Amino acid sequence: MKKIWSKTLKPGEKWSGNIGRGKYIHFKALGKDANVSLLLYNMRDTSERYNMPDTLKAQYTAHLTKGNVLMSDNGRVFASIVEDSLGWHDTISGYTTRMMTDEKYGKTTYQDLRNDWLRSGEENFAVELVRNNMGPRDLVPCVNLFSKVYVEEDGSMHYEAGHCTEGATVTLRTEMDMIIILSNTPNPLNPSETYPSVPVTVEVYDAPPVDLTDECVNHRPENYRAFENTWDYYNLLGL
Repeated sequence: MKKIWSKTLKPGEKWSGNIGRGKYIHFKALGKDANVSLLLYNMRDTSERYNMPDTLKAQYTAHLTKGNVLMSDNGRVFASIVEDSLGWHDTISGYTTRMMTDEKYGKTTYQDLRNDWLRSGEENFAVELVRNNMGPRDLVPCVNLFSKVYVEEDGSMHYEAGHCTEGATVTLRTEMDMIIILSNTPNPLNPSETYPSVPVTVEVYDAPPVDLTDECVNHRPENYRAFENTWDYYNLLGL
């Protein structure tokens, strides 16, 4: 496969961009306990975005791995997970805030530390949303790649340290033209008292066409219907 684009997300760094359908997005952790928070929006209509409740209830799961898809609030498929070395990516613990970051790791400011100040996921997302003609009201629950958070019978949520090892990878295949927003900031439930500093590489490749035998298409009947909705959307656009 020919690489189209690549970037290394440094600790605390954010990025957003337009990525067309039919692409692989390959993420690789360059250290243990990485976490990349991710949001997805329809490039043509940003009122359509990744929907966490529909994604989980349609696939009878609280986490994501190979075979799962990330659904929009219009019942379409934004992206599919076609490769995963970990078997679990967090969907329920959200992103860090300024208050949470200051309380856990100590208060820092850009004025004092410049680019070494400790960033939060909420602020990173807010900045990138504005850059894409959106705002804080467009902020929705995210996916936390590389993190494992599970729920006990009593409803308590737990972060599994050591789940992500150095070299861990996950690959998404884009099924729609999208705006993707990434934030390399800690998982909110990571108990580490030191701000995690794990770079993550992001690479984009062309992907082959999807057919009816695809694992993600057939993972569940609900997936198949969501793919049909996606294909109808582009057929009616003449694309």
